[in-house]
Amino acid sequence: MFKPSTLLQYVRDVAASATFYSGILGTPPVEQSPGFALFLLGDGAALGLWQRDDVQPPVIAEAGAAELAMVVADAATVQRMHDEWRALGVQITQAPVTLEFGHTFVGVDPDGHRLRVYSRAEGMVARD
Repeated sequence: MFKPSTLLQYVRDVAASATFYSGILGTPPVEQSPGFALFLLGDGAALGLWQRDDVQPPVIAEAGAAELAMVVADAATVQRMHDEWRALGVQITQAPVTLEFGHTFVGVDPDGHRLRVYSRAEGMVARD
């Protein structure tokens, strides 16, 4: 059995997107070229930023139809990250709010990809 390990985001400008993600992730990419950047996220997961015009087969979907979700320890961490992202100039599309699954907010990257940060509601657990 295999585990998916890399999420690819198709971006208009790899350098600008790499700078954006370096800011919100707090770490630089481990690999970067004019057409691609790679961030290691821990636990074997990675985020790749691929120059949209170079993707084969060509991309037909627009950004925003899916989310990169990041789970954090608690509601206070959600609020802290929201405040940090706002200070970085990240466009916030959903202010911190408590929903059925937990406390959350949503920002978007320069291409419109949705980035959700949340803490799990009590009783909600991760499944392997």
